[in-house]
Parts: sequence; structure tokens; C-alpha cells
Amino acid sequence: MESKLQRPQSARLNRRGDRNNQRPFAKDDESGLFSSMRLPQDNPIKIVWKQGFIRLVLVAGILWMLLILIVLLFHVWSCQSSISFLSAMCNKEGKVFIAMDLLGLAPKPEHRCPIPVADDPDKIVIPKGRTPDAIVKNLTYIEEEDLVNNGSQSFAVFGGNQSWLQREENFNLKPSMKVHCGFLKKGGADMNPVDIEYVKRCRFLVASGIFDGYDVPHQPSNISIRSKKLFCFLMVVDEVSLKFIKENVTVRKDKDKGMWVGLWRLIPLKHQPYDEPRRNGKVPKILTHRLFPQAQYSIWIDGKMELIVDPLLILERYLWRDKHTYAIAQHKHHRSIYEEADANKRRKRYARPLIDLHMKIYYSEGMEPWSLKKNTISDVPEGAIIIREHTALNNLFNCLWFNEVNLFTPRDQLSFGYVVYRLKGLFKFFMFRNCEYYSLFILHPHTREHSSKVEWVKSLSEFKGSGSSMKESRGGFGLWTPYPKKLDSVTLPQVVRTSKAG
Repeated sequence: MESKLQRPQSARLNRRGDRNNQRPFAKDDESGLFSSMRLPQDNPIKIVWKQGFIRLVLVAGILWMLLILIVLLFHVWSCQSSISFLSAMCNKEGKVFIAMDLLGLAPKPEHRCPIPVADDPDKIVIPKGRTPDAIVKNLTYIEEEDLVNNGSQSFAVFGGNQSWLQREENFNLKPSMKVHCGFLKKGGADMNPVDIEYVKRCRFLVASGIFDGYDVPHQPSNISIRSKKLFCFLMVVDEVSLKFIKENVTVRKDKDKGMWVGLWRLIPLKHQPYDEPRRNGKVPKILTHRLFPQAQYSIWIDGKMELIVDPLLILERYLWRDKHTYAIAQHKHHRSIYEEADANKRRKRYARPLIDLHMKIYYSEGMEPWSLKKNTISDVPEGAIIIREHTALNNLFNCLWFNEVNLFTPRDQLSFGYVVYRLKGLFKFFMFRNCEYYSLFILHPHTREHSSKVEWVKSLSEFKGSGSSMKESRGGFGLWTPYPKKLDSVTLPQVVRTSKAG
């Protein structure tokens, strides 16, 4: 009886021993990657825990995506809202909005939008003193240089004969710098003595320019009595434009023989430095600090524009409020200089092969198309307005920008972003929305469309033989001087046209 009772127990022990003997082999099989043995089943609690964790991760991921979508939709809605509180929350200069715009998710940009200017020019507090010069402290200019010889005669050139090495060295900022910045002796762009004396009193100025007689001065409106006393309104003109203005509007003379059209004091420039009127117009536009050295603040507007906002409100909004020293509007259609170059070729703004050469040089020097990786919201400005404090660094930037315009094509919008790139983030500026730009002015059409033979050139071969007369004799030397690197293998980045208008 006792032996019968013990058999089942011994059998059970034997079976347990068999299972224990199999366990090491099970572990070995688990460690094999392609085991054919069936693995032991997981603990039910462990299975439930795994399934619950997976579900939790999936739900969290979906909720996170929904949250991002809700935030983006709220961002779009707030940008379209007419409620001032909500619209103020929309940061249209931020990278989120820019990315949405590139993807076509942002609302269609407004042509004009309200400008958050102060209410009363008389209550604007003008900062005392000047913004300290932290990077470049002493800036001087090359004003004498050897004459340029074209084979038949020697003559001075306004922008100088800058070498490739000098150009490269000027992008390395130092506390004390001496650079080319136009106005070389006997190079042209000469002011009358009476005007030189007048502009010495101008600390605040609104400057504009008309060249080749394709505009007449448009009178600013909504200008306060304070601003009329504080600002000089200076209209720079060439001889052709001065004659055209005298024939079409009333010009009065003061006791010192200064010429006036309404608020505008006409500043004639004699001996134009360039053959190309478009290039001549860049002298007062970019080199405002050289033409009017006593000025501390300047607002440049193109000659076709009618200013409709008080200039004190403009300085407060774009410079003083957020402690900027340089402000310029964003281009309406383009962010990349290669897009802008493509538009210039289509619109025949300059010789197509020379624009391509200009861009190949920039691309070979590392200028990439604009993307969200860059620290700027765009590489292309709307150059018809520039708001500046004349600090040493800002003056240097304008000199370097002008040197690019002098060396290559006169299309200044192609050079602005390149100079910003070469200064490696040391030059700070505020690029404001294009719709605000259109709210500062009324744009008037030109009295006639500017055109020159060089704008129709499609091939470099057209400059040979009798076509050599289309070459500019005093500007654009970088397009005809051998470049230090080979450009034959340089292929420009592909351009996707994002706007019919652009």
C-alpha cells in the first residue's frame, strides 16, 4: 500500500526533473536568433503590460500630432482674425509662419496692412546720443587711386578699381578699416557748393532720387510740423531730371539759390559717374552717409514713391522701439537671390549672361539659396525703402553693398543678401513685412519706362565687335576682369518660380 502511494510522487519528481533538465536548453535556444523550438509563453500580466504600453505610445503620438495641428490652425486663424488681440499674437516674421507660407498653408499675404506706429509724432522721445560702435569703431575711405586706362585714355572712376584681394579682405571686420566707398577724386557725382553748405545742417533726413528724367517729385503728406522742422527732405537729381522737372512742375529758388519743389530741396549732381542711369541712382540710395556725412538718421525712398507716414513715426517704429539701427522691407515674391536673378532676366532688367555670371561668382563663393536654415527671413529686400542710423558698421555695410553694385550688375537686390552672408551674422538688421512697406507709401508709375540696349542682350557674343559699345566704361568691371577661380563648371541652383508677378 505504501509503495503504491509513493509511485505517483516519484513519477511527479521524475517529470519535474525532466523539465528542469530541459530548462538550460530552452535558454540556449532563446539566445539563438533562428531557434525552431517554441518559446515558453510570457506571463499574462507581462503581455497585458506590453500591449498597454504600445497603446499608450500610439495614443500619446496621436494626441501630440493633434496638438501640433490645433496650434498651427490657431496660428493661421489668428493671422486672419480682425480682432486686434488675436492678430497681435500672429508672428508673421517667425519661422513657423514662413514654413507654413512655403507649404501654402498660410493665408494669402495682404497687399497693405496696418502699421503699429505711435499715435502722435509730438510725443516721440528721440534717443540721446548715438548707438555705440562695438565691432567697427573707425571707418575711413580710399579717396585717391591710380587712373584707369581703357586703351585710348586714362580717367578716374567713381568706385575705384578694387582688386579681388581687396574685396576679399574687406569682408574681414576689424576695429579700424579703410575701404573703397565711391567718391574717388575726379570720379564724378559732384554737388554744388550751395547744396554742400545746406546739407551740413541735416541730422535727420528723408532722401530720394530721380535719374534719367523718368519721375517728378511727389509731395509727402501727413507730415507733422515737428518733422517739417526736424527733417531735411532732399531729392537728388541728375542734369536730365532737373531739366525735366523744371519743364513739368514749379521750381522755386530761395535767397541762397537753393532749388525747391514743395517740401523737397533739389540736390543736383553734376558729372554722372556711370554710363548706366540705374547705376547712378545707387549712389544716393546706398551711399547716403557719404553724400550727407552730417546725417545721423536717414530714410531713403525711391523717386516714384509718395511718403504718407510721418518720418518720426517711421524711425520710432522701425528703429528706436526695438533698438534696431537698420531696417529694410522684405521682397513681396522672392526670398532667394537666384529667384530674383531669374525674375530680372525675364523682365530684361540687365543683360542675361551678365546676371548669370554675377550669380555664378556668388554661388562659387558659397552663397546658397535661401532656406529655413538661414538666420534671416529672406535674402532679398524691397530696396525702395531703407531706414538707417549711420553707425560705423551700417556705413561699412553700405560701402560693401555699393562695391558689389559697382563691381557687378546694378541690380542691388542681388547683392544685399550676399553681403549679409559674407559678414557672418555680425551685421544686424530688421527686415519688416512687405505689406507694411505698401502702407508707408503710394507708388506712382514712372513717366516713362527706362530701357537700354544692354538689357536685351542674350549672349556674351553680342558684346563683341560693334556690340562692344554696350559695355559700361566706368562700372561693372568685375564682369569683364578675369575671376581668380574657374566658373565653367559652376551650375546655378534650379529656380522654382513661385509667383507669376515675380
